[in-house]
Amino acid sequence: MEENKQLLETHPWPPFIPPHAKVLIMGTFPPGAHRWSMNFYYPNRTNDFWKVMGLLFTGDVRGLYAPDGKNFDLVRIRELMTREGIALNDTAYQVRRLKGNASDKYLEIVTPVDLDGLLAQMPECHTVATTGEKAAGVIAQLTNTPLPRMGEMVESADGLHIWRMPSTSRAYPLPVERKAAYYASLLDSVGIKVRTDVL
Repeated sequence: MEENKQLLETHPWPPFIPPHAKVLIMGTFPPGAHRWSMNFYYPNRTNDFWKVMGLLFTGDVRGLYAPDGKNFDLVRIRELMTREGIALNDTAYQVRRLKGNASDKYLEIVTPVDLDGLLAQMPECHTVATTGEKAAGVIAQLTNTPLPRMGEMVESADGLHIWRMPSTSRAYPLPVERKAAYYASLLDSVGIKVRTDVL
């Protein structure tokens, strides 16, 4: 009874689906709004996701930061994701935070994403990648596939390629360059060219 007193949160953003999306990258759920530096995916300044993308596409971990050097450049981010055909969404649609924080460990997923409905909007996308273990577990359940090892891919019965990437949370103790190397392999698998000279 006590557990259910936590507020039910619904995902704050629609899926980001560029034309000709080739890959769908999925986290678990955004942190609380007080941690957002922008109104978009991976909004926490301490998360490594946009540092990884900056390194892979510009050669600089700060390549997707705004001129102030503190915030992300949302215009450049959206342009980059659109140009490269990278879609973004999360694996949870509705959640409860059992401890009131952003930790996946204490996140109860009440309603998972409608993965089939999402992929139906992306006819050229046959690859899904999850950023972390909890997100990978949700997709494994939804697709009836085994949980991939970190950095590896499994294929569903209908031919969907499902990758498990390292978490980009700063709580996951791997240097940005090492994380970026895993993401480079994923993006290469769908024909997206990245900078490998910086890894």
